[in-house]
Amino acid sequence: MYSLNENTFANTTLFKLFMKKSIFILIGFISTTVFAQKTIVANNQLVQNLKKHIQFLASDVLEGRRAGTIGEQKAALYIALQFESYGLKQKGESLFFQTFTIKKDTISPSSSRMGKNVIGYIDNKAPYTIVLGAHFDHLGYGEDHNSMYKGTEHLIHNGADDNASGTAALLELARLLKKEKKPSYNYLFIAFSGEELGLFGSKYFVEHPTIDLKQVNYMINMDMIGRLNDSMALTIGGVGTSPTWDSIIHKNNFNFKIKIDSSGTGPSDHTSFYRKDIPVLFFFTGLHEDYHKPTDDFDKINYTGEAKIVQWVYQIIQSSKKYHKLRFTKTREVQMNTAHSMKVTLGIMPDYTFNEKGVKVDGVMDDKPAKKSGMQAGDIIIQINTWPVNDLNGYMKILSNEIFKKGYTTTVIISRKNQFITLPITF
Repeated sequence: MYSLNENTFANTTLFKLFMKKSIFILIGFISTTVFAQKTIVANNQLVQNLKKHIQFLASDVLEGRRAGTIGEQKAALYIALQFESYGLKQKGESLFFQTFTIKKDTISPSSSRMGKNVIGYIDNKAPYTIVLGAHFDHLGYGEDHNSMYKGTEHLIHNGADDNASGTAALLELARLLKKEKKPSYNYLFIAFSGEELGLFGSKYFVEHPTIDLKQVNYMINMDMIGRLNDSMALTIGGVGTSPTWDSIIHKNNFNFKIKIDSSGTGPSDHTSFYRKDIPVLFFFTGLHEDYHKPTDDFDKINYTGEAKIVQWVYQIIQSSKKYHKLRFTKTREVQMNTAHSMKVTLGIMPDYTFNEKGVKVDGVMDDKPAKKSGMQAGDIIIQINTWPVNDLNGYMKILSNEIFKKGYTTTVIISRKNQFITLPITF
């Protein structure tokens, strides 16, 4: 397990190399973003900056940015140096960094490894803060068994879309908002690690925040925003978490094909903030054939499309200023399936940070099979029909089985307070 001592950054060759690049970037960046009333024309400087960030973060030298590895540490250092070059303040627990424990290692279950969030702050002396986030970790070589790659060759998963794209957008928004002429909010920028293993970084942050969460107005999360095209809509999640979001989004619809999702939950880092009663928005351009595969590379990113999304997010932030502080509202809780096409659903919200055998229920949706059967938050699903449930991926795989159809009745075994209970389930 590799651990980089932040106090020795200035003495490392890597630091000196990145610092030279950062100084060059700081001198060369010019904020010339222009917003049209109905259509965004991508700013060329923004396009080039996004390309530079993604090409580095998705390069083989970082070996897939698996949480707890040297590649993740190099990526964290790159992000911190960009924050520093833009003039952001250090807002981690040590410089820009917040380190947390990933409780289990899938390769060596008896050991743990460390992840590292990167946190920068723009202090405008405002009463409220907007949090912008994106996870920067990915799958490495697929050691955690979360790859969709079926081959036998040991290949790097570079994760250009997932989620170098969101991380690059985070960096560019930091640059643009630092140059803001009339700021109304403070801004906290968080590059999360451990997301691919179950939202470890974001959940750790909300339990150990480096600012007062009561001062947070809302949180914007960007995860996989690099594949905008004519056939796929830009999904915006979390719209139901504040009554204000709907009017802001429709007022600023710059000819994007948009899919609105009201729920504040899903398998990405905004869920952790929603759980703290903070309004959220989640930007996502959709799954594709390269998802969680070694083929998710930088040359497949739509840089012009991503630049338009970045500019749109910037404009949404500007439009939110007149509302001062957004009111939070609870939403329905949904499961966002990624790896498997489930035939049916129980209607639960899983705890993505649960790291033991089974699937822990974090929430139960009204009028769904789980609720009707008597399942409760805190229950651990350990068996469906005759199949044991080992983890979330296995859970989704079971529910993708062809035997399950609407109206089908079976049983689910749960663990509740160390007691095993069998519940009848009708889909």
